[in-house]
Amino acid sequence: KYSRGHVVIAGGAEMTGAARLATRGAMRAGAGIATVASPPQAVQIYATAMAGVLVSAVADGPQFASLLEDRRKNAVLVGPGGGINPTTRDMALAALAGDRAVVLDADALTVFGDDRDALFAETRGKNCLLTPHEGEYARLFQHTGDKLARAQAAADQCGAAVLLKGADTVVAAADGRCVVNHNGPATLATAGAGDVLAGLALGLMAQGMDAFC
Repeated sequence: KYSRGHVVIAGGAEMTGAARLATRGAMRAGAGIATVASPPQAVQIYATAMAGVLVSAVADGPQFASLLEDRRKNAVLVGPGGGINPTTRDMALAALAGDRAVVLDADALTVFGDDRDALFAETRGKNCLLTPHEGEYARLFQHTGDKLARAQAAADQCGAAVLLKGADTVVAAADGRCVVNHNGPATLATAGAGDVLAGLALGLMAQGMDAFC
């Protein structure tokens, strides 16, 4: 199981469905083992909802950093359902502190809206994927132009891969490479689809794929 990667998903206390969907996505993508880092008050929710997934009680950023000291935990997702709060920010920075693969989505992007330089200082040069929708993009980046240009500018600014979601999804790498998926079905325009997407990316990155690929 460890040869297929060990993913860690930071779970929230209230919107627990987001982390659960992401975890299932990572496992369906082939990750060998998954751990949900849960707020202590939500441990039973995660533990009873997902057989075969490990659950660790994590109250804050330092405890999350301690959880990640096991080098077999090689891919981390922060953001889905995490809440816009200091703990989400601290967890994102803890995830980026090592040499593991990192996916940042949802609240882990929004929480840096007023301090984007602190985030970009850590994402640059890392095997990291940012997965904003248009609203999260606007809160984190200031670029204008068409969607392709905005995704490329964002990837250049943060030094990591950026996946700008929507009916046509653009994935840009910091080195200028870019791909467009224009055939997304309307059925994906529903709550939770982005959480599953983040989990799928996490599961593939845990198995050795580059963030852009």
